[in-house]
Amino acid sequence: MITGAFIMPHPPIILPEIGRGEEKKLQKTIDACRKAAQMIAQLAPQTIVLTTPHSVTYADYIHISPGENAEGDMGRFSAPGVKLRADCDTAFIAALEEEALADGLAAGTLGTREKTLDHGAMIPLSFVNEQYKNYRLVHVGLSGLSFAQHYRFGMCVRKAAEKLGRSVVMLASGDLSHKLLESGPYGFDAAGALFDQEITGAMAAGDFLRFLSIPPAIADKAAECGLRSFIIMAGALDGQAVNAQLLSYEGPFGVGYGVASFIPKGPQPNRHFLDVFIKAEAMRLGVLREAADPYVRLARLSVEHFVKTGKRADLPVQLPEEMRRRRAGVFVSIKKDGQLRGCIGTIAPVTGCIAEEILKNAVSACSEDPRFEAVRPEELGSLVYSVDVLSPPEPIASPQELDVRRYGVIVTAGRRRGLLLPNLEGVDTVQVQIDIARQKAGIRPGEQVSLERFEVVRHT
Repeated sequence: MITGAFIMPHPPIILPEIGRGEEKKLQKTIDACRKAAQMIAQLAPQTIVLTTPHSVTYADYIHISPGENAEGDMGRFSAPGVKLRADCDTAFIAALEEEALADGLAAGTLGTREKTLDHGAMIPLSFVNEQYKNYRLVHVGLSGLSFAQHYRFGMCVRKAAEKLGRSVVMLASGDLSHKLLESGPYGFDAAGALFDQEITGAMAAGDFLRFLSIPPAIADKAAECGLRSFIIMAGALDGQAVNAQLLSYEGPFGVGYGVASFIPKGPQPNRHFLDVFIKAEAMRLGVLREAADPYVRLARLSVEHFVKTGKRADLPVQLPEEMRRRRAGVFVSIKKDGQLRGCIGTIAPVTGCIAEEILKNAVSACSEDPRFEAVRPEELGSLVYSVDVLSPPEPIASPQELDVRRYGVIVTAGRRRGLLLPNLEGVDTVQVQIDIARQKAGIRPGEQVSLERFEVVRHT
């Protein structure tokens, strides 16, 4: 059974061998981590399941470290003498892999056989080991899978614990926003403080639905690293009342560090947060579908018909005149769980009208975007669409004529051409916009390029 769950950060500077005095600026965090470690010692778990964003990470697979033991050191932080070794719970690893397979989750020990402990594991465990060492470790990485899938993986952790009769503590390693100060490692973004306020509020209240409900765009802008780690932990406590304590929060170096504890108190039916989240998402997507204009409806029709039948849809009879008569370049974007799932378009029209352009590019977006696998039938109900209709591009003399909110950019060097749409989440400066367009075209920094700009009408 899950006897307790804890959130701890992992700043290397918190260790005196690395901080060399600077760790004193994190005294609140140090004291809270020690208190959390004392609580873990009192629980005396047989197994600690530790989730960390700095272990092996795949876009579409949650990796569980294999092997009978694991070790690491802090050599990359100029402290090679700081080492940690842990024996692993191989029986639990096998049971967890079985539960994930039974649940249809992409998770397990496949992939790299690397067993090194990362600093996201070593730093929380260094506090635990000061108080308690009679445990075996299960070392788990994060992935690019959805929040809901990480929560389900946490539910698998609990099932494995119950199956084996293990007393288990969940230890979720993760920092909060890295964008709290201009002087911080990633600069400042207003989303940073908003993210940390929401997450620490959820920690204090034990309200794990708030973890699931954070918009992925806000999490990305905040440059957080621990949210999926916390969500796995929350899944392990699904349906359980908890005694929640936010033990500390601070961010003196521009990165938010939170420490929290959650002690289960017994079943509570209204705390099945994944069920609540899924129902809320279904309602939200239903509202979006009802509000969609004809451009977006046509994109959805095109994708759903193609994915279900393997054939391209015919052009509907009832469409606005502009869609049937006007020609323009069109981009179709598809998102799932707040993340891009496919985006393909044409800079200039290649078909007879906007409607035909949408039909064609929607199929390409769901099946030909090289960054993603083709959309599967079971995903169709979770997809959100947008359609951008482009104005004809116009040459510009310099980046000063761009505005990331108003204009998209086309960067050209010889036959290589890269395009980026305007008003994209996370693209806040002209230079970032141009750099991404360069990367998409395979144009190296320093290569001479010509620039064009265009405007779009975005349909959502």
